[in-house]
Amino acid sequence: MNLKQQLLAVHLTRGIGIKTETAIIAAVKDHRVPTSYPWPIDVVLGFADVRFAPLIRRTYTSAVQNAQQTRESYLTYFDSAYPLRLREIFEPPLILFYAGHLEALKLPSLSIVGTRAATPYGLSVLRTLLPAVLQQDVAIVSGLAKGIDVMAHQMTLANLGVPIAVIGTGLDMAYPSAHRGLQQQIAQRGLVLSEYPAGTTPHKSHFPARNRIIAGLSSATLVVEAKMQSGSLITANLALQNNREVLAIPGNLFSATAQGTNELLQLGAKLVMNPTDILESVQILDTI
Repeated sequence: MNLKQQLLAVHLTRGIGIKTETAIIAAVKDHRVPTSYPWPIDVVLGFADVRFAPLIRRTYTSAVQNAQQTRESYLTYFDSAYPLRLREIFEPPLILFYAGHLEALKLPSLSIVGTRAATPYGLSVLRTLLPAVLQQDVAIVSGLAKGIDVMAHQMTLANLGVPIAVIGTGLDMAYPSAHRGLQQQIAQRGLVLSEYPAGTTPHKSHFPARNRIIAGLSSATLVVEAKMQSGSLITANLALQNNREVLAIPGNLFSATAQGTNELLQLGAKLVMNPTDILESVQILDTI
């Protein structure tokens, strides 16, 4: 097995999570992990919680076989095509499965997140702002969820832009299932990414983990509509933690879907009134 397959085997091993994978990334970068073949499982266990050691030992062998047999396209943290912006976040994914065009990762990018219960106001905002942003070859990153996410992807495709979807299932799944056709369109024109191998079904823990990738891929994150304590605010917080700019659309004081965005503005997020406000943030952060 080469190093790329070894890293995939680690990723596929039950009992190994984000924190252990982050430690392994650091160890490989610092040349503290031998890359002789096969990679000793004891090295991996050195970074794992001892409570999971028996489980890891049992599942590692089958994970090695799966890694050798996989036909899925994937990147590891150490591949040249792995996006630089994502390498810089606190807990970067060790593995990214993908469908579509990796060239999308070379473009300046903007994450768009918001409520699943989008209003006509949110739709109008996207219709007003997105075309001018897309004309500047900015890729649009979102999570393929209901509401604002889907609107952002659909408008990107309608304006011949480049969409990037980050999903919380395997690439052979769509969640919700009604978005399967849209997911396929995104892969044809842009890129679909996931940390999870084929066959992985939705789980509530996958989506906060996915949110860190959405925030990490992008130069800036735009929150269009968000309720208090929503997943969109989690993504905005992750963006801030990773030194990315958070932008927000002001909303109706009496609308529940504006309470989160208005609070972000109160806390210092950049107020967006026109496409120029967005392009300034994307271009500034992409030239650092």
